[in-house]
Amino acid sequence: MFTQEARRRRDGGSLGSGGEGESGLEFSILPKSCLSFMFLAVNVVAMLHNFWEQKQAAQFSSSPDKSDGFGGKAARLTESLLLYESAPSPCPPYVCYVTLPGGSCFGNYKECDTQAEARRDAARVALMNSVVNKLPCRRISPQFIAQSLQQAAKESAVGVSLEDACDSSTSVGTYSLLLHSYMGRTMLEFQEMMTVFQLLHWNGTLKALRERKCSRQSVIAYYSQRGLDECMRSSMALDWLGREQRSPGLLGVELQAAQRELTLARRRGTELRFHKEKTEILSLALSQQLVLNCICILPHLL
Repeated sequence: MFTQEARRRRDGGSLGSGGEGESGLEFSILPKSCLSFMFLAVNVVAMLHNFWEQKQAAQFSSSPDKSDGFGGKAARLTESLLLYESAPSPCPPYVCYVTLPGGSCFGNYKECDTQAEARRDAARVALMNSVVNKLPCRRISPQFIAQSLQQAAKESAVGVSLEDACDSSTSVGTYSLLLHSYMGRTMLEFQEMMTVFQLLHWNGTLKALRERKCSRQSVIAYYSQRGLDECMRSSMALDWLGREQRSPGLLGVELQAAQRELTLARRRGTELRFHKEKTEILSLALSQQLVLNCICILPHLL
């Protein structure tokens, strides 16, 4: 769906790991609060750029390697890490996504008649989430962890209890480990970290690792240090290509479902990277299947 260069830029600075289920907590806010009125009459694209430029500059100035101050290297990093992507469309409504440093992705939640309007709306959603994410209440705290584990135990389909949070061999125990590993970090950072594990669960990789007797701690330790890159996407696409060859038509069904999920999440104003990555991985697998079909047909045409 998007170019390899766009994906490479998007992956820069990405965090890696997350929860084991697909239904990770959505920490984003809808652009219907009072904050939305603050951003209606301003250049939200410039504001979003300035927000992350200042954030990058602050991080850069506090690091040992200071080469060119506020407006130099940090500004160039921001320019390269704020990535806008327009979904291909011959006519309205148009869709635009913006990916922030770290990998969080947001899109326009309104129906937009122009690509410029879609870009502004996506920037507005991303800006509000970026601003709210700085609040103290958006940091992972013991109280938040306790509430999250209670919610996870309550909503579990396999009948787990809070006592299972102390057992790293259970899904709730794994979730507890992940939450505690991000104590003091922001919820948006945790959501970014969740994306990799959500994709691993969706792809069946975590199940395969369990069958190989890999411990949850070792899996978490490995994937926590690994970002989502082209190698991982290609590997997942090959997995789905194999499933398509065993069950013809599966890719089309899965892709349609993923596209619906992405659209619904975008209209809610929530963080989109998990849904967007699923869509792109399935699209990549489908394109590879089409190439294989052409190769198989070609000898009969000659």
